[in-house]
Parts: sequence; structure tokens; C-alpha cells
Amino acid sequence: MRPIIKDDLSSRACCHHEDQPSHAVGIDADAVYTCPMHPEIRQKGPGTCPKCGMALEPVVVTAQEEESRELKDMRRRFWASLAMTLPILALAMGSMLVAPFVSPRLSIWIQFALATPVVLWAGWTFFQRCWLSFKNLSPNMFTLIAIGTGSAYLYSVVATFLPRLLPESFRGEGGMVEVYYEAAAVITTLVLLGQVLELKARSRTSGAIRALLGLAPKTARRLKADGSDEEVSLDLIVPGDRVRVRPGERVPVDGLVLEGASAVDESMVTGESIPVEKTVGNRVTGGTVNGTGGFVMKAEKVGGETLLAQIVRMVAQAQRSRAPIQRLADVVSFYFVPGVVLIAVATFVIWAWVGPEPRFTYALVNAVAVLIIACPCALGLATPMSIMVGTGKGATAGVLMKDAEALEVLEKVDTLVADKTGTLTRGKPTLASLQSLDGTPPEEILRLAAGLENGSEHPLASAICEAAEGRAIPLPKAENFQAVTGQGVTAVIEGKAVSLGNEKMLASRKIDFFAGGDLAQKVNALRREGQTVVFLAREKKLLGLLGVKDPIKEGSREAIAALHGAGLRIVMLTGDNETTAQAVARELGIDEVIANVSPDAKGAVIRSLKSKGRIVAMAGDGVNDAPALAEAHVGIAMGAGTDIAMESAGVTLVKGDLRGIVRAIHLSRATMRNIRQNLFFAFFYNFLGVPVAAGALYPAFGLLLSPIFASAAMSFSSVSVIANALRLRRSVL
Repeated sequence: MRPIIKDDLSSRACCHHEDQPSHAVGIDADAVYTCPMHPEIRQKGPGTCPKCGMALEPVVVTAQEEESRELKDMRRRFWASLAMTLPILALAMGSMLVAPFVSPRLSIWIQFALATPVVLWAGWTFFQRCWLSFKNLSPNMFTLIAIGTGSAYLYSVVATFLPRLLPESFRGEGGMVEVYYEAAAVITTLVLLGQVLELKARSRTSGAIRALLGLAPKTARRLKADGSDEEVSLDLIVPGDRVRVRPGERVPVDGLVLEGASAVDESMVTGESIPVEKTVGNRVTGGTVNGTGGFVMKAEKVGGETLLAQIVRMVAQAQRSRAPIQRLADVVSFYFVPGVVLIAVATFVIWAWVGPEPRFTYALVNAVAVLIIACPCALGLATPMSIMVGTGKGATAGVLMKDAEALEVLEKVDTLVADKTGTLTRGKPTLASLQSLDGTPPEEILRLAAGLENGSEHPLASAICEAAEGRAIPLPKAENFQAVTGQGVTAVIEGKAVSLGNEKMLASRKIDFFAGGDLAQKVNALRREGQTVVFLAREKKLLGLLGVKDPIKEGSREAIAALHGAGLRIVMLTGDNETTAQAVARELGIDEVIANVSPDAKGAVIRSLKSKGRIVAMAGDGVNDAPALAEAHVGIAMGAGTDIAMESAGVTLVKGDLRGIVRAIHLSRATMRNIRQNLFFAFFYNFLGVPVAAGALYPAFGLLLSPIFASAAMSFSSVSVIANALRLRRSVL
């Protein structure tokens, strides 16, 4: 199979098709496979990576954990080889026991008959991968395995059929040339066992995606026109359908509650264990679990548009990305295999030159041991396995990593810049103060302000409009509406120009807004309480002021304390004035406040912090703060229900809560610590193993490492790396 090295396949493999079953959560079932160590390698159908020889894995993970064909084949080969290898071991290792029944010559022939299918059939896949490594100029672990087992087997075949071709120095006691069929067979069997264990362990790294896929129910109860409901396949649900959700059922799709109320467990997608109360007008997310109440909802997003589908796509993308730390392993692996081959050649030459008799036998055995014990596979697996498990673990806690680089950089962050509105606060301000400055009735001030703000999408506008709606005040029609960035809004109401905004807005219209004497004191008092004050003016006359307060988001204080404990400096960035911002900062214990910042200037603030040597993470809503999110070392988008901006930052929090940042940092640090453990293990293993296999301990202690033990150590080193990576699944975030 020819590998396809194309990045566009990743998007094609994860695209959404309209005719696709919604329970597939938007993942195209095109059978594209990739390599966990070399994600740029992609091909249709299963196979092996031409660079490292590992079995390719499907890009798309299905909800059902199906055993791979590769694993089935390796298991079949292993059991067959084990059945033939045990008699070989008995003949080779138990010569005293079998001597009365089997002559040495017959023993060699039996070993040849049993070892040949083990090496040439059960181990044939290793020779195929070795050939591909030479063909693609990418030597890997299978290069070493094939050279080692092939050398031992071919030497034994020559010793069996053409012993006279070998010099006298190859002969042992009794004049017979010793054979190493047991070494070739046992090495092949142990490597096959290692492959079986590795493939089983690797399949577990996709457990997080399978768990997410399993959240989507297969059916839904759709309401008919007469009010009755019918159970239909989920792929038949379309936006606008009314769906009944009974107690204990999973919410089938994303939508809006129309009738009823209940508490919904959203822990599977947000990481929060406390159920969330849902009433009419609240949004619910597909895959979450309804509590004891029942409700009717309107389907809004189905199939690949649901939040769950977006999470699955993002996790799959992150798991196949490469962390910068992987470059170290890549560089080492590139030179490692050729270096091991040279060490094996040097081992053979030295033992054949100065070793004890029979010299060439010792030379061959030790050279094979060097080739077998060296395992670049463990080195290559160290990073991608941890990334796969770590990003999957994060998804179950509501922390989505866009790629492995974001996961790595987040560990180094020492400064968190947080937008105030919607990040530290709820983002849903309420009207807290309403004062007349010239005798205009407060209801009239609210009427004009709400009529003006009715055309605005600013959070302050919704607070003013909701206050007018709560007092049943009819709104006037606003004409020539204009929003001025960083100042406020203007329009013509009932034939007169009306303005609502901050001091900059009034100053630009040459309105003396502090003409009222003690007005400045009133304004500052409101701001010290954390209120954002806006002024209402008609023509050139100041009518009154409105104070809007955005409550602190639940969990913000706890999160700020935890972030301080993690060693981060917290900077609040806001377009509010200094007094209001400082009030919020005092309440939360924030280190630094940068106020009066327009949206287009936030990126400059991030650049300034970076120029001081700070490693900066920016937390914002992912839309208005997009320039700053992109400018930061790591952008953190604060999700809000299904309106999540997944493409705006390196990290996305499904629930817009600062405690998610704490989880993300803990996840990053745990994952990077796990990667370093894996890399240390792989380096240290080879640093000790190769010299011992070469015979470094023989002069002092008379110790040699058998190729059989070298094979066992090599096989289980890769499994150990994966087992260590799987420990991340038990991390507490």
C-alpha cells in the first residue's frame, strides 16, 4: 500500500455529510488510517507505517470497540509460534533430558523443522517491515529485529546443512557447530507477544473518544402534531423537531427547552459533577443525562453540528498532532538504528578478534543481542501515547486541546490574562442604578436608553432592555442607529439625537457631563461598587446615568486562588474604567488590572507582556477577543453551552468557567511529566541495555546477555511506556 502523506485527509475524514446518521456524531466513516508516531502518514485501509513499521490506526474511532485485524493476526501468529517454540526450547535447553531419546543430530533437524515456520511464517511480517524500512530509508525497530533473527536463523541453517563451510573455531565440544534456532524462534515469539500486548494497550488510548461517542443515544422520542410521541432513529431528527426527554434518558441532540423542567447531569461534557437546573428557555446539550423531571425540547443542532460531535472531532485532531518535544525523539530515532547496527558490527569484530573460544559463536550471539535489545519503538511511543491519553482525559473534564503544542506550552505559562466580562463575570449584567440628573423621570430615562440599546448586541444593552421589559415600558423607535467602538451608541429618537455611553462619548459631543457638581463623586461611588456607569444625553443636555453591574461568575474566586497556588500571575484586561475594574479585582484578588482597553488594543497588551519575557495565556470569549487569543502563547476560549468557539484558541473550555483553566494547567503539567518519564525510561533503557548486550560486563563479572532475554526486555519496554501513559486516565483534574 502506498502511504498518502496529505494533511487535507484529516478534514475530509472528519467532515459532516447531510445524509449521515446523527448517532455517528458527525464523523465520516471513510476508512483512513494513520500512524500514532507519524501522523502525517495516512492511507486508506489498514497497513503498516513505512517510517516506523508500526500498525496504522483508524483516524475515525467508532463507538464500538472492535478488535483490529492487526491484533487478530498477531495473536494468531503468536500462539502458533509459541506452540512450536516450546519444543525447540526443550530440545536446546534440556539436552540432558532428551539425550537418551533424541540424538544431537536429530535434535538439530527437529529444531530446524520447527523454527523455520516460526521465523519465516510467524515472523514474516517483521522481514516485510524491515524491507520497507530499507526501501523508504527509514530504519526502525523491525530493521534490528529482522537483522538479528535473520542472522541467527541463517547461521543455524548453514551450520545444519553446510557445516564444512564454517571454520574450526566455530565448532564446540564433540566437533559440532552450535546452532541458534531457539534464539531465532524465541525472539520471534517474544516480539509477537510484545506486539499483541502493545496493540491491546494502544487500543485503550482511544477509550475517551469511544466514551464520548457512546454518549449519543440511538433513538429519540419525536412529538407528532397531535401531541403524542413516537420513538424514531436519531438520524431522522431534524432542526425544529420537538422531542420529549423522559426522566433518566439522555438528551438526544442540542436544543432549547420548550416545556417542563429538570436537573441535567452535564458532567460528561463539562466535567462538572453537580446537575444543572433546566427550565423553559434554557439550552440542553446532546449526550447529557436528564434527571428526575421530564421536558419537551426543540432540536436546534443535530448530527455533526452538535457540541458532542465538535468535541469528538477536536479530540481526534489533538490526538493526531505532534508536540514540539517529539522533535527530540525524532532526531534521536533518526540516528539510533544506524548507530545500533554499527555497534553490533563492532561487537562482532571485537569478540571475533579477542573473545574466548569459540570466538565467532560469541561474536554472533552478542551482536544479535545488541540488535534485539535496542528498541527505538519505546522512544517513538513516549510522546504520542501520552498525548492521546492526556487529550482524551481532558475531554472528559470539559478541557479541549486544539493540538499537542497547546498542551505542551500551557505547562510553561506564568501569566494569565483574563477578559473581565464573560470570563471573570457572568457576562449577563443587570441594571443596578438609575439616576436622573435634570429632573427627568427615571422611567423616561430608562425608556430612551432601552429604545436606543434595542438595536445593540452589547451585554450592557441587554441589561437595560431587560429592565425596561420588566417594568413594561414601551420602547420608542430609534433611527440612524450607530455604535461607536469603545464609546457607546447614538441614534435619533422622536426627532432628537440621543447618546448613551461613557465619558469619551459625551466628550466627543462636547457635553459637560460633570456640570452637576457632585456628579463625579456619585459616579466614582458606583464604580467602587463594581458598577459600569453609562450616561444618557439628548442633544447637548445630560439627562441621567445608569449603573450596570455584572455579577462575579461562580467559581471565579476559587479558581483565582488555585491559579495563584499554581504560580501564575493574573492580569485582568477590560474596556471598563479603572475604578470599576479595580473593584472587581479587589473582590477576586487579581494581581494587575489594565483598564480602558479597546478590543483592538488587547493584542498590543499581550505583545507588551510577551516582550517582558512572560509566557502568556489569554482567556476570553473566543470571538471579540480573537486578536488577543491569537497573539498569546496559548489562547483559552471560554465556552458557553453550544455557542462554543472551538477554532479561536489552542484550548477551549466547554463550560465557561475559570476552574476549567485550573484543570487545563493540571492536565498539561501531568501530561508533560508523563512524557518526560517515558522519554527518560526509553533513553535510560537503551543507555544501559546496549552496552550490557555488547558484553561490557563480561571482563569484570563474566556476564553476558542472552538474545532471548534481550528480546523479552525489548518487547516489554514498549508496553511499559504505554502502561505509564495510561496512568494519565486516573489523574485528578
